[in-house]
Amino acid sequence: MDKFSLHHLQCFDAVVTEGSFQAAAAKLHRTHPSVFAAVKHLEAQLGLRLFERSGYRVSLTDAGRSLHAKTRLLLGEVAALRGHAAQLAAGEESELRVVIGDLSPLPETLGLLRRFFATCPSTRLHLHFEAIAGPWERLFDGDADVIIHHIDKTDPRFEFVDLGSVSVIPVTAPGFLDFPITDAITPEQMRSYAQCVIRDTARHSPPRSYYLIEGAHSWTVSDQLMKKEIILQGMGWGHMPHFLLERELRDGNLLDLSGRHFRRARVELVAARQRSAPQGPVAQRLWRHIEEQAPALRAALAA
Repeated sequence: MDKFSLHHLQCFDAVVTEGSFQAAAAKLHRTHPSVFAAVKHLEAQLGLRLFERSGYRVSLTDAGRSLHAKTRLLLGEVAALRGHAAQLAAGEESELRVVIGDLSPLPETLGLLRRFFATCPSTRLHLHFEAIAGPWERLFDGDADVIIHHIDKTDPRFEFVDLGSVSVIPVTAPGFLDFPITDAITPEQMRSYAQCVIRDTARHSPPRSYYLIEGAHSWTVSDQLMKKEIILQGMGWGHMPHFLLERELRDGNLLDLSGRHFRRARVELVAARQRSAPQGPVAQRLWRHIEEQAPALRAALAA
């Protein structure tokens, strides 16, 4: 006797989901006898009774219920495989790689990506978080399709969409400094205090650092949230994006050190890609989506 096939499992699933052989036949555009025969064949091959047929509507036996749970998983995988094959045949990418930089506001950035990838269920998003020069290196090494970070806008290798700017300010916890906070604090005064900095995640480019006072002792951390906690604990001071500090500054748990010698900086965030890199249809649609969403993101960052 022949082994059961995908067709037999599809008929079995349709009977379960539709509640009857007749309804299953209509859903599958097949005859009632053919669906009934497919389920009988499946039962015979498995040596199991899958349905109770004594009532008006068929119902699953315990064995049928257990098998149906596995069948649904298998049919889901088959549908995904077919979709993936169709996407490949159409020339669409099966995955896209996006790198988010350390100064990017995550709720807005991830929301932008979520809205796009919800419309592309067959394209897998590979999302990475990098700091300092890490996003640029990923892009030029061919390990990223799009980065959301700050760039050198004069570099002709970049094509970019402006997403707004982020204010970066120097902060400390109350009591960390042994002198009053004024707008005249100098780098020389701060040299004896530990400074918290973000580690550059670039793998082979020369490491970079920003706002670092030469000769000062420093703590090096991997992300902004760890840096914030270090500063809140009174273990160091450092520069951080203002959007991560609004509540702490308002409540007095962090103090702003900006003044004549430590000025606030504005960092322009962009979505960037390599100008010369080939772009598939999904990547092109993502780029158009970013261009369409950019005004709303700029407004949110300006608020």
